[in-house]
Amino acid sequence: MILRLLAVDFLKIRRKGLWLLTFIGPIGVVALQMVNYGVRKDYLFSLTDDHWQQYIGNVSAFTPLAIILGIVILTSFMASIEDETNAWKQLIALPVSKREVYLSKFTMISCLLFVSSIILLLMTYFYGLTLGLGEDIPYLQIIQYSLLPFFASLPVLGLQLWLATVCTNQAIPTTVGVISVIFAYSAMYLPDWVIWKWPSLDNQWDQPYLNGLMGIAMGLAIYLIGMTDFKRRDVK
Repeated sequence: MILRLLAVDFLKIRRKGLWLLTFIGPIGVVALQMVNYGVRKDYLFSLTDDHWQQYIGNVSAFTPLAIILGIVILTSFMASIEDETNAWKQLIALPVSKREVYLSKFTMISCLLFVSSIILLLMTYFYGLTLGLGEDIPYLQIIQYSLLPFFASLPVLGLQLWLATVCTNQAIPTTVGVISVIFAYSAMYLPDWVIWKWPSLDNQWDQPYLNGLMGIAMGLAIYLIGMTDFKRRDVK
């Protein structure tokens, strides 16, 4: 049944611009570096001999902001699509559980974000090749800084989805979303325990993988809390 719900959810977002947003995010992140290196490539190359490391650092500086903004927009659009079509009550009227409905929404948005991360990985790699950054390509770092922010952002996804599905007034999740974007922009000033810092992969231990692991664990916890709350509430 969950596969059928997923199929229905993906059908709903056709021609709604969500797939376009999925592509725009990573394209925009790499496009900023196209401008950056197009204007001052010689200057950037003069700063260090490790051009790949510098390039990946420049790309990853914008990745957390892009993924948090993507989460806010995707969850908001998803909720608005359901509200416009009065689909919540129609879904619950079907022989499916609220748990499956909630899981379908979480899975759909997760898939969109993961696809976006894969596109970022590919674009980061291929544009890096065109810059002539060197033959010693750090494949592991490219994968790490393209995919780990997705896993580290799962708590934010769980929180935004929870608010979007249970709040009758979408001003609340929108406000929290704006705050989330501000936090993501100011990640370097936040303590390590703040979930909005985790997509930056920055921590006092200098171990980016910890942020990904913490994101998976906390994301699962917030997802379960949100699903439980969704199950016990009346459908809006």
